[in-house]
Amino acid sequence: MGAERLSAITELPAIIAGLAPEARQRVERLFRIVVTTAHSDPPPQMTDWLVAHFGSVEAVREQAIVRTTNRWTLEGTRFSTLRGRRPMDGSSREDFARRVAETRGDPFCSPEAHTPADSWGRVRGRHAITGANAAAYDAHHGVIVFDEHDPLAFGRDEVLDIFEVARAWAERSRVADPEATAYLLIWNCGWRAGGSVVHGHAQVLVGPNGHYARIERLRRDAGVFREATGASYLAELVAAHRDLGLVAAEHDGVAVLASLTPIKERELLVIGPPGMDERDPAFAGSVADTLIAYRDALGVRAFNLVLYRPPLGAEDEPGWEQLGPVVRIVDRGDPSSRNSDIGAMELFAASVVGTDPYDTVAILREALFR
Repeated sequence: MGAERLSAITELPAIIAGLAPEARQRVERLFRIVVTTAHSDPPPQMTDWLVAHFGSVEAVREQAIVRTTNRWTLEGTRFSTLRGRRPMDGSSREDFARRVAETRGDPFCSPEAHTPADSWGRVRGRHAITGANAAAYDAHHGVIVFDEHDPLAFGRDEVLDIFEVARAWAERSRVADPEATAYLLIWNCGWRAGGSVVHGHAQVLVGPNGHYARIERLRRDAGVFREATGASYLAELVAAHRDLGLVAAEHDGVAVLASLTPIKERELLVIGPPGMDERDPAFAGSVADTLIAYRDALGVRAFNLVLYRPPLGAEDEPGWEQLGPVVRIVDRGDPSSRNSDIGAMELFAASVVGTDPYDTVAILREALFR
């Protein structure tokens, strides 16, 4: 892969056992980690196929499965590195570029003519313009249409502009509807990630009557953690990932880490300190640099991104005051794969992941500090 491997997810118990007592207690307070072995008895007829796809028959006879569970949020993941080596129908980068080229001239290429405006108008940024979503799923639902058609043709300034345009849109919507304070920024990059239009775009929402359920759940779990331990949940989460060697970068209080309980492949968290504005260059810049490395070093061509932050105007209110901005980024796989990356396990039980977060961190560190 070109980057020095630090450890492997299957080595977690040994890594934790080797930590200093305070660090080990922190990790064990946050996570339950169990390594089990799956056994199988392949017939001789499968030998050539198994060797070709998984390296050896022995790799399939005994498979290490790492189960990680966040004790406070109950997010859980099953790491099975063989899952990431299953044969899949896929495509080349040339196929992706061809698909993007074929869709030039779609409605988002002329957003002022082919997207509705909000009742109060539009926000124009350096690299994007807003419209109202024609198929809304909250009281205020906007689309941020990028000037560039190719959904992967973004740089640092374009990402910073997304954060600025999104927040300006949210503030304008809040003026029109003061009860709408639940602010959410999402970016489904490409059709594999749920983007219904190929042209690069993100979405922004503000709604009334409480925050979105998963953000409210984070606030609630962080509050329970503080009551039980006296510590900040997000600060301890960053520290535990640092102890385990899963922090890729830290700058001005902002940490980039590979999640120990990813919802899907290569989930990264960018976590800022309480009180930091998500538009702060330290935070938005870290997100931009991470996305560029995600695309260029890890080869990701479809991803989902979400911004978690307190409701607008509630940053200092009890329960929200300990939460800074958090961005979650997940790789959605090959854009032309026929295989879905999400099934019944992810929907109803626990996530199954085939990539090793230690590989992800090693590549990200090399890219971010090059």
